[in-house]
Amino acid sequence: MRRSLPLLIVLLVIATVPALAADNHPAGQAEWPQWRGPLRDNISPDKGLLQEWAEEGPPLLWKASGLGRGFSSVAVANDRIYTMGDSGGAQEVLCLNVKDGKQIWAQKIGNEWEPNGYAGPRCTPTVDGNAIYVVGAHGDLTCLNAETGKVVWTRNFQEEFGGKMHSGWGFSESPLVDGKLVICTPGSKEAMIAALDKETGKTVWTTAMPEIGNNGGDGAAYSSIVISNACGVKQYVTLVGRGLIGVDAKNGEFLWGYNRVANGTANIPTALVHDDYVFGSSGYGTGATLLKLEKSGAGIEAKEQYFLKAKDFQNHHGGMIMLGDYIYAGHGNNAGKPICLEWKTGKVAWREARGPGSQSAAVGYADGNLYFRYENGTVALIGATPNGYELKGKFDIPEVSQPSWPHPVIIGGKLYLREQDNLYCYNVAK
Repeated sequence: MRRSLPLLIVLLVIATVPALAADNHPAGQAEWPQWRGPLRDNISPDKGLLQEWAEEGPPLLWKASGLGRGFSSVAVANDRIYTMGDSGGAQEVLCLNVKDGKQIWAQKIGNEWEPNGYAGPRCTPTVDGNAIYVVGAHGDLTCLNAETGKVVWTRNFQEEFGGKMHSGWGFSESPLVDGKLVICTPGSKEAMIAALDKETGKTVWTTAMPEIGNNGGDGAAYSSIVISNACGVKQYVTLVGRGLIGVDAKNGEFLWGYNRVANGTANIPTALVHDDYVFGSSGYGTGATLLKLEKSGAGIEAKEQYFLKAKDFQNHHGGMIMLGDYIYAGHGNNAGKPICLEWKTGKVAWREARGPGSQSAAVGYADGNLYFRYENGTVALIGATPNGYELKGKFDIPEVSQPSWPHPVIIGGKLYLREQDNLYCYNVAK
């Protein structure tokens, strides 16, 4: 027995490694109440999922139609699905039955979004109890009753806060609910970040944006806010038009900013936070950075640990996932080349030259695997391991006519894929 003990210990350690990715997630939770899931990290708590796909992909459970145009992903809570879409000249929030995708209600929140580009909303609804919070492409932050769809209150970023987007492609943020507050990014000099009372919509505090550098441009970006407790200070971290910033969660005081990661076209990926570190990236030839937040007198300083040039790593708009010591994502501007980075050092563990699909890839994680959803509609299952690239199956989403951008959602043994007017629900449980 003594001779076999070391081997037994090694096996036990190996067996626990996949669980480390989701160790902060409630066991058995079958809800995805907001953008990027329960902890905004795109890590699903699901277990017991398919580890390989057949040639035709996982079985399709149902297809729902009538969602309208748009790139919103879905939130799943209380046996309901929430998303957004443009239909009949209006921008709507929709509620579907989780069992079959049948529509329960649809609520207009403003006019449709018709830019010189791609139409429709981008926000993923945030579900908090019996309330839903959304940001329309025109900058309307709206609270709705989750049961009926009735509008409770609404605020407009542009009219009430002087807000703006860094680019002209419409407000895209998914608002954060934290305690009694809903946190959002109007994008003005006087109110880059705002905290509102979640029940009434009244302003609690706003964050003035100082000058942090010349890269990028003024305004909000496409990223959504995450919570960090770096240096023992609870703070809201996000990527805006001028770069990464952090503000005090108590009063909105601006704590720190970092400009180098911003670009002049569009800053998109949601930042990754861990302990005292922040990892951020943007596309359009920019790159990525790891920051360490350290106390400096009465304030906080963001110290650059490294900066990766665009040729080494840049994430366009598919998002990044931090699992243990590694980050997994699609690499390249308008490209989703699978890559694995050691985030503490920036060293590349492995990278794949092409990948199974084309153009950008939105990435999710569940039960030891990555779900890559490519712009051309290809969906791939890839092993989440630093040991090397491992493709475990792929299939094509039907009826793809626009860029296939909405992020995949894996929860309750199901894979949800929004594709413009349609929502596909696949069975990925064993």
